[in-house]
Amino acid sequence: MGTSTPEALLDGDAVRAALAGPGSGDSGLGAGGLWTSLEVVAVAGSTNADLLRRGGAEGQVLVAESQVAGRGRMGRSWVSEPGASLTFSVLLRPVSMPASRRGWLPLLTGVSVACAVRDVSGVAAVLKWPNDVLAGSRKLAGILAEQSGDAVVIGIGLNVATPADALPVSPAGLPATSLLVEGASVSREALLARILLELERRYAAFSDDPDPARTGLLAEYRALCATLGRPVRVELPGGSVLIGVAEDIDADGRLLVASPEGKPPAPVSAGDVIHVR
Repeated sequence: MGTSTPEALLDGDAVRAALAGPGSGDSGLGAGGLWTSLEVVAVAGSTNADLLRRGGAEGQVLVAESQVAGRGRMGRSWVSEPGASLTFSVLLRPVSMPASRRGWLPLLTGVSVACAVRDVSGVAAVLKWPNDVLAGSRKLAGILAEQSGDAVVIGIGLNVATPADALPVSPAGLPATSLLVEGASVSREALLARILLELERRYAAFSDDPDPARTGLLAEYRALCATLGRPVRVELPGGSVLIGVAEDIDADGRLLVASPEGKPPAPVSAGDVIHVR
């Protein structure tokens, strides 16, 4: 990645105003909605780790222009171009949600990010199970959920205006892209506000009724998931490999992979999925 220094931090006041809506006189935070605070910093170690360490009420949003210890899934590092990316984490406390359904939180976040990207930029973002947002076959954003006690922190890293020559090389071999490279020039503030609004709406509905079918979340995920219906290679924790066709997502957010031998689909709750051409 490049090493440029941002000229200015992301405008937190603009995000708060967008959350409040046009004509509103309040900040858009803490007025009966999910989001209670939004902090923007120049540098953080890891926004996920910082929020988990901080604790406190749910609804906190921490945005960093740069992370010195950013992380992705499976211990991978996440790097971002200062001033050209959205790198932020949110703190949730889904105490009313059954533990078996909390696996839906990163998927719910993926749907929210993809829908916000589509609406704000016009880029046809899709999902790669479990935690990647793609434009075509290129990685646009990554999502990492971490739990400690009753707290769940979800981190999102999204390439917004990163030029092609500054895009990271994925350890998994998935090429990266940005909204700029895909031909869209957007306001980071407007995009962040839209992601938070989309996430708030789905999180509230799923907290009230943690059934992905009844809330429509399962149908939304299926419609956006580029993994379904295609051959995949799943590298499972522990080093084993599962090869088959990604058939569906079950009620707990697991990927169902049908084997070539005709055995019942195997549910996968964690793993690195590679789309086989």
